Amino acid sequence: MPRAFLVVMDSVGIGGAPDADQFYNGKLPDTGANTLAHIAQSLKGGLHLPHLTALGLGAAVKLASGIEAPGLGGAPAGLWGAATAVSQGKDTPSGHWELAGLPVPWEWHYFPDQMPAFPDQVVDAVKKVAGVGGILGNCHASGTEIIARLGEEHIRSGWPICYTSADSVFQIAAHEEHFGLDRLLDLCRAVAPTLHEMKVGRVIARPFTGSPGSFTRTANRRDFAIPPPQPTLCDWVQASGGRVHAIGKIGDIFSMQGIDDVVTGSDAQLMDHLAHAVDQAERGSLTFANFVEFDSLYGHRRDVAGYGAALERFDTGIGQILSALHQSDILVITADHGNDPTWPGTDHTRERVPVLVAGYGVGTMGLVNFADVAASIAAHLNVTSMGPGQSFLPVR
Repeated sequence: MPRAFLVVMDSVGIGGAPDADQFYNGKLPDTGANTLAHIAQSLKGGLHLPHLTALGLGAAVKLASGIEAPGLGGAPAGLWGAATAVSQGKDTPSGHWELAGLPVPWEWHYFPDQMPAFPDQVVDAVKKVAGVGGILGNCHASGTEIIARLGEEHIRSGWPICYTSADSVFQIAAHEEHFGLDRLLDLCRAVAPTLHEMKVGRVIARPFTGSPGSFTRTANRRDFAIPPPQPTLCDWVQASGGRVHAIGKIGDIFSMQGIDDVVTGSDAQLMDHLAHAVDQAERGSLTFANFVEFDSLYGHRRDVAGYGAALERFDTGIGQILSALHQSDILVITADHGNDPTWPGTDHTRERVPVLVAGYGVGTMGLVNFADVAASIAAHLNVTSMGPGQSFLPVR
C-alpha cells in the first residue's frame, strides 16, 4: 500500500494571489507581496535551494507571479504547480483546512485595531477564569513588543497580557514562573469556547520567561483552535483504516480531529521527526507536517536573512528525505499563506503557494486550488475524497 507525506512550509508564499487587493497589512493591500521572490531578490546571490528548485520551486514562483527568483532557475525534475486559496482568510487554520480539503465555510471574526480591542464578554471571561481584576494590553500588538512593554507590569499585577493581530486570534501572554504555565494553558482552554462561538479561529497561549529587559517567549506555545466543522483529509484517511501522524502544530490546527499522534519541537527537530516517519510510517498512512519557524521567527519579525537561511537549512533536510522515500510514496511540499519579510507591517500576506510533488514524475499541474492537494493525496492513498478538490496527479 502507498504512503503519503504532506509538508507545509508555513508562510512560504510565491505571490500572485488574484484577490490580494482585498487583504491588508495596516492600510496597505497585499498586492505585490511575494515572500519567496522578495527574499531571493534581497539576498546577494539569491537563494540556494537545489532540492526544492529541482522539484520546481522556481518554476512555481514564475507561474504564480511572473517573477524569476534569483538562484531558483533550472529545469524542474518533479511535478510542480501553484495553488490559490478561496477561503476568506490568510491565516494558519484557513490555509491548512483548505489544503486538507475543507475551505472555511464562514467568515472569521477579527478584532478592531483600536483600544480596547475586545468586547466586555471576552474580558469578563478572562477575569473570571483567571481570578484577576483586569487584563493588560487589550489591543493589536507584536508578541515580542508587548511582553517587553508590559511584562514587568504583568509580574507586578498578576494580570494576563491579552492581544491580537490581523489574524482571527486571541492571544494571552503570561510569565511561566510568576503566572504559571499550567495556569496559562488552563485559562486559554477555558475561554476558548467563548471565542470560538464568536468565530475567532484560535486562542493562543504565549508563555514567556526572564526578567524586565530580557523577556523571552518559550517553546511552550499552544493553540486552541476551532475544530473543523466537517471531515478533512485526516478523517478521510482514518475512515479508510489508515493512521495519521502529525508533526509540528498540526495537532493544534485540527484540534486533534483525525489525528492519531503528534510530535513537536523546533524545525530542526521536526525534520528529524519527518525522517523517522519516512523510515517507520505504516503503509496506507498520512504524515502531515508543519514547519512553523519560517513564519514565527522570521516572517513576522521581518528578518529577511534569517528567513533565507531557514529555507536553505530546510532544503538540505528535504534532500535527505527525498533520498529515503519508498517507490510507492508521495511527498507533497506546499505552504498555507505568505508572510513577506520585505513587506510593510508584521502580518501574513495573501499569496499563492507552491505545490511540489515527489513520486509522480516530471511535469506541471499548472494553477490549482488548495483543496486539490487533499484530493490528490486521497487519490494516491485510494481514499474516498469528500471535499471539493480535484486530483492533479497523472495516471500511473
